[in-house]
Amino acid sequence: MSEMRLQRALARAGLGSRRGTEALIVEGRVRVDGKVATLGSKVDPDHQRITVNGKPLPRLAHRWLAFNKPMGVVTTASDEEGRRTVFDFIRDPRGLTYVGRLDVNTTGLLLLTTDGEAVHRLTHPKYRVARSYTALVHGRPTAEIATVVTRPTSVDDKPVVATKTRVRPGHHERSILDVTLTEGRNRIVRRWCEALGLKVERLARISYGPVRLGDLPPGESRPLTQAEEQAIYRAIKLEQPR
Repeated sequence: MSEMRLQRALARAGLGSRRGTEALIVEGRVRVDGKVATLGSKVDPDHQRITVNGKPLPRLAHRWLAFNKPMGVVTTASDEEGRRTVFDFIRDPRGLTYVGRLDVNTTGLLLLTTDGEAVHRLTHPKYRVARSYTALVHGRPTAEIATVVTRPTSVDDKPVVATKTRVRPGHHERSILDVTLTEGRNRIVRRWCEALGLKVERLARISYGPVRLGDLPPGESRPLTQAEEQAIYRAIKLEQPR
């Protein structure tokens, strides 16, 4: 393994996001070969001794999973209300972090990985990683929806740019809206639809970057293929771990 920033080594070991691992370093809780580490330093985890709070850096297997989040499941490690979390469905959740939260009433594709730096890039606006959704909506005629989704619309005074849209008629005066965005603000699809005068009845994420949900059953997960992993790292301009 080649050298990498210390923050990334910590994130890949399952110790949190890049921001969280930076805090560990700033607080002086990380040592490299016995010396207190500094922010931005580079390390080779295979040849240097890294400790956090005096304990050796855990070596977790590099993992990527695709999970089909069911309705009513929360995207968090634990829930104060006792609801099931996405990690309740994963056989071995150690070190895994989700990529882009889905709200409790949104279903579909959720990526999970042990690579914290990849999570940071996949969710950062700079990298413009596409997320595609399908929504069942009502509130305006289908033909009218097809027109308004192409108009500039803002949420919280920031423009929402849909890179791709498709509108189809549904049953009982409902419409099916397919939309692709390159941002992940909190509940952005629902709030964008509300700004267009639409009510969302159902919402599912069907792809994130190069990974598609496909026919993965609700509540089930699968490892990403090698081709999918390679495509992710290309999209975020990050060297793929060996």
